[in-house]
Amino acid sequence: MWFYMARHPTKFLKEEYQKIQAEGREWVHRTLETPSTSRVTVEGKELLMMCSNNYLNLSNNPHLRKRAIEAVEKYGAGSGSVRAIAGNMWIHEEWERKHAEFKEQEAAQVYMSGFIANEGAIPQMVRKGDFIISDALNHGSIIDGVRLTKTERSIYAHTDMGELEQRLIEANNKDPNGEKRILIITDGVFSMDGDMAPLDEIEKLGTEYGAMMFVDDAHGDGVLGSNKSGKGIVDHFGLQGKFHVEMNTYSKAMGVVGGAITGSQDLVNYLRNTARSYLLSGSQPPAIAGAAIGALEVLTPGGEFYEPLVPKLLDNCEYFKKEIVNIGFNHEITAASAKAPTAIVPVICGENETATAMSNRLMDEGIFALPIMFPMVPRGTSRIRVMMSAGLEREDLEFSLGKFEDIGRELKIF
Repeated sequence: MWFYMARHPTKFLKEEYQKIQAEGREWVHRTLETPSTSRVTVEGKELLMMCSNNYLNLSNNPHLRKRAIEAVEKYGAGSGSVRAIAGNMWIHEEWERKHAEFKEQEAAQVYMSGFIANEGAIPQMVRKGDFIISDALNHGSIIDGVRLTKTERSIYAHTDMGELEQRLIEANNKDPNGEKRILIITDGVFSMDGDMAPLDEIEKLGTEYGAMMFVDDAHGDGVLGSNKSGKGIVDHFGLQGKFHVEMNTYSKAMGVVGGAITGSQDLVNYLRNTARSYLLSGSQPPAIAGAAIGALEVLTPGGEFYEPLVPKLLDNCEYFKKEIVNIGFNHEITAASAKAPTAIVPVICGENETATAMSNRLMDEGIFALPIMFPMVPRGTSRIRVMMSAGLEREDLEFSLGKFEDIGRELKIF
């Protein structure tokens, strides 16, 4: 038995953590001491928030808070079970109904998070031997969902429609009788660069080659949409009913938490009986469902609780993106993002050390904006990923742009 005593089965944990620290890859958590709004207190210092996904400034919205409190008072703190057994409450079904209505789709199914929605839905859309074709820069939740399948998988270069078509041709050549399923998966808005998938072109190719189409619209929800509706990228391209699966999230623009799969009633009926991450996860607490419904009410034009937050967000995005390039941050990634009507602004700094220094100096000057570094992004493209918010005023944007310019020159970025 002596050899069992000599083993240290968890020694690797400390060693791997120390390696992460030595390579500068550690995520150092900053602590908010106030609600998530455009101005926050972080570790005792008041800062302008510029790195939150709270695009519409809804996380502390009075109407959402009211709806959450009402839900707790009526339904309690928790649901008590998974929805398939005893945790299905009226408020969950109302959330799904209002979500589908807002998205102009037949039906919706709510999950605990967008990540869990992808992990639950993707494996159920394909069988062993089918084909998945995925954009090279898709989110990790898509990658993990694909890994849970037993399909043949291929990647196409980021938003390269010629390469996507080539992958579709290859799949059809391997299955000339059309017996296997083909699933194209893409992010709607890519979280690191803030660019958009050409959903209209993907839909044309998918339709031509008989493929199912799946879009993760986490960063498009509440931002994109026709007539500044915030209904997302599917609505932006007018593709309701043509894109077969839409994954939405409530943890970003909607200001709460949770995921949803949106599409046909057939899709929802099927996943409600097969998606393991839905069937085996406890259902959302009533407060979350209540606040999510509140978010939809705030975003519905003509409604009693409507607030014009999306137009303000888009105005802020347009102004900041134009000016950040004008002051000298004109790396090709930043310049390309400036042309997209999204809320993500990748301010490229170069190497990890420069991005870290930029973030630290910004915090010294009253701005909370954290670095995104290699290996999360390619070498030489470490950045401050600015996230726009409807809660920011024009003077806030001008203040932050001035600080970016001063510190950018100080660090010799331009």
